[in-house]
Amino acid sequence: MGTGTPATGTFGALLHGLRTGAGLSQEELAHAAGVSVRALSYMERGRSRGPQRRTVRALAAALGLDAAGARELEHTASLGRPRRTRTTDVPPPAAGPDAAARTGAPDLLPRAPRGFHGREAELAALSRAATGEAPVCLVIGPAGVGKTTLVLHWSHHGSAAFPDGRLYADLRGFGDTGEPALMEVLREFLPALGVPHGRIPDSVNGAAALFRSVAAELRLLVVLDNARDSEQVRPLLPGGRHCVTVVTSRHRLPGLIVTDSATPVAVDVLGPEDGTVLLAGVLGTERVRAEPAAARRLAELCGGLPLALRVAAARLAQRPSWSLGAMAAELSDETRRLSLLDVEDTGVRAALRLTLQRLPGEVSGLFAHLGCHPGTHVDRYAAAALAGTDPAAAETSLERLAVAHLVTESAPGRWTMHDLVRLYARSLAAGPDALKRVLDHYIATALAAVAAAEPGNEDCFPLPADYLPPAAVREFADRSAAVAWYAAERDDLTQAAAAAHAAGLHDRTWRIVMTLWPLMVWRVRDGWVPLLETGLEAARADADEYGESRVLNVLGWVLTEEGRIPEALTHLRAASALASRSGDAMAEANALIVLALAQAALGGLDEAAEGCERAVGLARGAGDRTMERLAMQHLARHWADAGKWRRALDTATDALAFEDRSDTADVPRILLLMVRGEALLGLGNEAEGIAQLDLAAREAESSGNEDGAVRALGALLRVSPDEALQARYDAALTRLTQRT
Repeated sequence: MGTGTPATGTFGALLHGLRTGAGLSQEELAHAAGVSVRALSYMERGRSRGPQRRTVRALAAALGLDAAGARELEHTASLGRPRRTRTTDVPPPAAGPDAAARTGAPDLLPRAPRGFHGREAELAALSRAATGEAPVCLVIGPAGVGKTTLVLHWSHHGSAAFPDGRLYADLRGFGDTGEPALMEVLREFLPALGVPHGRIPDSVNGAAALFRSVAAELRLLVVLDNARDSEQVRPLLPGGRHCVTVVTSRHRLPGLIVTDSATPVAVDVLGPEDGTVLLAGVLGTERVRAEPAAARRLAELCGGLPLALRVAAARLAQRPSWSLGAMAAELSDETRRLSLLDVEDTGVRAALRLTLQRLPGEVSGLFAHLGCHPGTHVDRYAAAALAGTDPAAAETSLERLAVAHLVTESAPGRWTMHDLVRLYARSLAAGPDALKRVLDHYIATALAAVAAAEPGNEDCFPLPADYLPPAAVREFADRSAAVAWYAAERDDLTQAAAAAHAAGLHDRTWRIVMTLWPLMVWRVRDGWVPLLETGLEAARADADEYGESRVLNVLGWVLTEEGRIPEALTHLRAASALASRSGDAMAEANALIVLALAQAALGGLDEAAEGCERAVGLARGAGDRTMERLAMQHLARHWADAGKWRRALDTATDALAFEDRSDTADVPRILLLMVRGEALLGLGNEAEGIAQLDLAAREAESSGNEDGAVRALGALLRVSPDEALQARYDAALTRLTQRT
């Protein structure tokens, strides 16, 4: 091979002089340094840029240079390397010529995606993540959300920041075709950067080290797509301080965040507006504009998932005569939705299947059981009940599913699923008892909540004959914890009752409805009638008169509070008759108390008092002090409303003497103090009456019973107008309004 003429005053001239001074031919020096003869010839003739430090060190060693000679050689080489102003940020995507194509630098990126729209926030986040020294950007999100599309769009439109090239590898961490060997990826990267195949080491460690060395001073973009885990990524990180690495994964890859300071960039589903624009990109703007409501409905049914939207659009593109409304109508059928969102081997089910098959058996098993959950949120106790395991194991699996973006932790300790993911989970086999187990979990937990929220009350009901006890039941430290659980779980409890009813598990249906009675007491005007009517229907289908009488009783009370007195009286009289016929004294006493409320609302105060006196007798005969006290509380109220102050005072005083509860502030005590205060006022004892009402108000305020506080303070204001009292009343009324 001809050596050509060495360039003068350059690294090439210095190298030529050192080689000839050492008496070496180009072939001999190339062999000793581990470079190609062609590369050495280019260096000496000045046709190549200043070589990298690794190459200079190899040449210095082959030439036998001392430290000073090696430094001189490196300094001269550095003068020939291109000088670039170091940027502090990667330019955001912008239209312009492709720099990699313009300079001849390697470019392994797939083609730019078509029809890309929106994602401004994610693109900006990716640009921010790509700043600094040797940044690693971790683009994460569920299957089908468009991670690869986002990264390719960003990479193609930000190419000017990477003049030394752009490398890409699909690591196929979630595919059916198997993952590429790391050596296979490195044997694509290294030749693209100019390393001859013969110089690539045989070991992965050696090839990875050579990749890092070659990339050390390059301004390079490396895209590692569809990574399974951190271990798969680490050997492929270039490490050069000017290199940017972008990794996409369905998993969060926390290990990469810890060891390589990777910056996560989350990609979520599209909003309705961007979803309809994506449809327009495939179907054409005119077709989408002709049916804007149907287009938005399609985007909603696809859950904003770009993969689902593209599949739906592809189906419509194949059928120009189809309307978007017809497609939306078909997708509205949950039993067909997933099948309609599959095209050949591409679609939502295929993507989810590939994600799931990468998870351990116990994790994928829990996922299948989650499909049996009747609501939208699960905690570790509900998940454990579904899968027949313990809460700790269930929580571990839920966290693994969250890492894989199959569930989302919507609040601490509460997980939910994307609608399409939930449909996929429901298509999997989970065993015959999963629904029954989770229903019994809700029954057990709600009973524990009732015990914490309303201590001393009778049990709501006996457990079903074939009850399946959960491995563990949530414990509630106090009333506020129970109230918080009820508030969080209300919708899921309602959905659980509906699912039980649909499955014909009537004994569970009415019991779940009845466990909600504390919430009904606290928020009586929240539209409970339809749910209670479902519970009544279930109790009758279950032929359970015990359950029927209790549901009738609560239903009658809610109707009374809603002002629907005639309906209430019908249900309450039926509840009382059922309880009497079955010899259930407590159910009959309860029904009589609530019936008295309805009668009093119609002005029948004497009739109401008579019913409450019967309830007192039934409770006393059964030895139930809690029910007896409750009946006396209502009896005292009716006497007070009738203006029979002495009877009201005596009854309230007797009820308050049942037990010393001065250190607590339960609702019956507050109501009894109010009756006692009003009765004392009615009897002319103003000072003591005001003192009793003030005590009731302060206990209500301290316990968070805003309704009781408003009532007591209102009674005080009627007899003792005062600015401070008015301020307390206004504050309590505001809190009550905000709560409801």
